[in-house]
Amino acid sequence: MPFIDLNKEPIVEIQPGCRSRLPYGKNMMMSYLEMDQGAEIPMHSHPHEQCGIVLEGRLELAIGDEVREVPPGVPWMIPPNVPHRARARAGRVVVLDVFSPVREDYVEKSAKYLPGASN
Repeated sequence: MPFIDLNKEPIVEIQPGCRSRLPYGKNMMMSYLEMDQGAEIPMHSHPHEQCGIVLEGRLELAIGDEVREVPPGVPWMIPPNVPHRARARAGRVVVLDVFSPVREDYVEKSAKYLPGASN
């Protein structure tokens, strides 16, 4: 699967107002995340390393004790187990995140949205 058609990936609701497509391989996972204005991924942490970049809109991002409003084109890195949260500012936001290793919790969520799965 060297090329990915995001339109064929299941859409997974991560949080209310936050939908993601989650292609993944053996060691890493992408999250093409769309957030409605004001939608929020609450403060959380996980053992996965995470990096990301805003593709559209503006994102309020807290990593540890630091909070910034992130415009398109500015990347970030979140080390494993560091608390972080994200909130869509001023309209729809599109973010591309990459996780390593693969987030098994997202794989399980994604499986529920595959054709034939009972939601």
